[in-house]
Amino acid sequence: MDARAAIATESAGGRTVLGTLRSDPPLTMRQTGPVTVHLVSTAAGPLGGDHLELRIDVAPGTCLEIASVASTLVLPGPGESVTVVEARVGAGATLRYAPEPTVLAAGCAHRMIVRLALEEGASVTWREEIVFGRYGERPGTCHSRFDATIGGVPLLRQEFVVGDPAVDGSPAVYGDARCVGSVLVVRPEPPGPPFADAPAAGRTDKPPTSGRLTEPVLAEGCVVLPLAGPGTLVSALAPDAAALRERLTWGEARATRS
Repeated sequence: MDARAAIATESAGGRTVLGTLRSDPPLTMRQTGPVTVHLVSTAAGPLGGDHLELRIDVAPGTCLEIASVASTLVLPGPGESVTVVEARVGAGATLRYAPEPTVLAAGCAHRMIVRLALEEGASVTWREEIVFGRYGERPGTCHSRFDATIGGVPLLRQEFVVGDPAVDGSPAVYGDARCVGSVLVVRPEPPGPPFADAPAAGRTDKPPTSGRLTEPVLAEGCVVLPLAGPGTLVSALAPDAAALRERLTWGEARATRS
């Protein structure tokens, strides 16, 4: 199955309106708020051999939030399934992309590709969560690639693979974790001096209050890494989806500047 969906915002008198909301099952879009869209799966998938594409265009000065009503279950089939998300965020625009986790069912072969292009002054929060199989099963394989640029300049190039038992179980890779996830937070550079906020041990629930993160912050199963640009990357491993979400939420709070 080939499916292509699109979301595009427009500015109308200072308000954000959805100028484009095009669905193509199983990628079905539903507007659930003034600037909120939920992905609703209207067919099983992706299945092996499927090619799904979602294009997002956030016009300058507008806002958009994308979520999903349920997890995505990747199933085996004849060949590799591919999901491509291409997003452009204009100057002064804000995008939050936070769908529910992707679950890799046993036997699947999946490829995830994200291309995120930001203009100067754009704000983005982009969350991804991957669960290694359903309860009690080994995951299929997944090759994930994430590319983000600001003003045409690379901000983040990230790639990882799931599904090789000889590699996944290594303490240097996933160990005994069953989930992996990340949150990319991009905000325009704030005025004033930066701050360094790295606790000696453990974690604290108090988020930063000003400036920008300049040193990594480590906690159990989670790290918050400042990037060479106006961005911060939160990466986490966890034994289950609930713990992964908790760690990513904590990391996002650390990365978000007020």
